[in-house]
Parts: sequence; structure tokens; C-alpha cells
Amino acid sequence: MTIRAGLVGLGKIARDQHLPAILKIDGIELVAIASRNAQGEGVHNYPDLGAMLAGEAGLDAVILCQPPQVRYHAARQALLAGKHVFLEKPPGATVSEVEALVALARRQGVTLYASWHSRHAAAVAAAKAWIAERKVARIDIQWREDVRHWHPGQPWIWEAGGFGVFDPGINALSILTEIVQEPITLLSAELEVPANKQAPIGAMLQMATASGAAIDAVFDWRQTGPQTWDIAVETDQGSLRLSDGGNMLYLDGAVQVKAPDAEYPAMYRRFVDLVADKAIDADTAPLRLVADAFLCGRHCPTAAFED
Repeated sequence: MTIRAGLVGLGKIARDQHLPAILKIDGIELVAIASRNAQGEGVHNYPDLGAMLAGEAGLDAVILCQPPQVRYHAARQALLAGKHVFLEKPPGATVSEVEALVALARRQGVTLYASWHSRHAAAVAAAKAWIAERKVARIDIQWREDVRHWHPGQPWIWEAGGFGVFDPGINALSILTEIVQEPITLLSAELEVPANKQAPIGAMLQMATASGAAIDAVFDWRQTGPQTWDIAVETDQGSLRLSDGGNMLYLDGAVQVKAPDAEYPAMYRRFVDLVADKAIDADTAPLRLVADAFLCGRHCPTAAFED
């Protein structure tokens, strides 16, 4: 069976990642796009999700790529229509939204997939297996990038519910909660919020594993030039470093894995398998840590930022 899918929100992430990935994967076909301001080629185009659902009687699944502030109502609409749902990260603006969608998907008997693309980076599975056999002593996360490059002309990301620097930072947290198989709690956080924005441009988090290993994370959206996406892990039996967003793995300084980015095709293979079983995959662990940072973090005003 080939999944007939419709995509909602034809923005940068959809064009850069979702459309090429769908073309590479057997078992899924893009047949429709719903977007207020753009149209896709070779598919039926609609102004919004409601029109797409009404016009595509044979639609099996809906892929949601709009900003997180509006994703919950779209996901609920699609689930109530009996469609399988693929959620771009973050899966919702709040934890309670995602939990409500999980409950609804179960009642409807359809798939809900909260996609965490960084978990599908080439070296993440190997890192997880290596850490599982060791005792973690300390983890340091450095996630620094240029917002002007990755999110040009996207004011929603600076608004309440847009996550700010946690939009990329949650990628690091998704890897962290995948490779460390014990509970992680937030101890404290500092959020740098520009004077003219509602969401942070920088964040520093102090966390800990249940067994007491310290975790420090720095997220920054002001880095130009080469971008930094690193997670360093010290254990009782050596050190590990994930670089390039999880696509490179170093053990005691020696390269073990180096592979190109293939995260989105891997997610669509996962989605095809989930739909076949009408299964749900909607882990909220990364989102909970972000929510805790907003709830307990100390807000530190910083200079206005123009992007």
C-alpha cells in the first residue's frame, strides 16, 4: 500500500527537507499541498487544510509543517478526519497539546508521529549503544548557529510559542534524551531574551541524570561562520563526542562514524512503518525539558536583535 499524503505549510523546511525526502522513499506519495502563500508542482494545491481534506477523498495521511503555535488545531482536525498525522518538530507549542493528540489518535485508531529528525542522524544509534555499557560522568552540549541563515523572514519563531533558540536547541535535547536511557531533570536555566522579541536568542541549561551526572547545555542563535552542533560525553570508560548534529562520532578523539545528513528520509521510512501498524510514536521528553526551562528559567534581557 502506498500512503497518499498531503502536506500543510510549504515553507523553508518543507521545501528543503520534506519534499526531497518523500521522493526518495517507497510507500508514500505526496498528492496535495495546503499553503496560504505557496504552491507545489505536480500536486493538487489548496488554501488550507479544510479545503484539502474536502477535496482529497482518498487522502491517507497529513504532514504538518506549519509553526508550532497553530499545529495542534490542524492535527486535531486531521485526526478527527481519520488521517494519519506526521508532526514536524517541535510536535506542539505545549506538552498538553501533544498528550491530547496522542489520546485522540488512540481513539481514532490512526498513527501519530512526533518526528525528531536529529535522532535519525547517522551516529546517534552507535552513540546510544556505546553509552549504554558505561557510566556517564558528565555531558556538555554546545549548539550554536546563525538564525539569519536557518530562519530568514520567519517572525513567528520570535513570538510566544515559537520557541526562539529552543527551535534548534530541542534538536540537541532530542538526541540527549535518546542516547541517555535514564530520566533527565532540569536544575536551572538562563534565557537571554532580546528587548524586541518574546522568545530567547540564547539559553544556558543545567541538568542532571537520575544517577547524578551533570549536563550543561549552551544554545545560541548568534553564531556566524561554521555552525556548532556538538554533544560531548565523559564516562568511566572513555569519552564520546557527537558532532555535525549527530552525523559524526568520535571515541576518545578518533573518528568512528562520518556520514552525510539523511535524517528526513529515515523519518519517512519510520512513518511508513508506523502507518502500516497504525502505531503511535510521540515522545515528549525533549519538549518537557524545554517547557521546564521556560517555566523555571531566569529571564535575562539582552540587546534588541534585528533579523
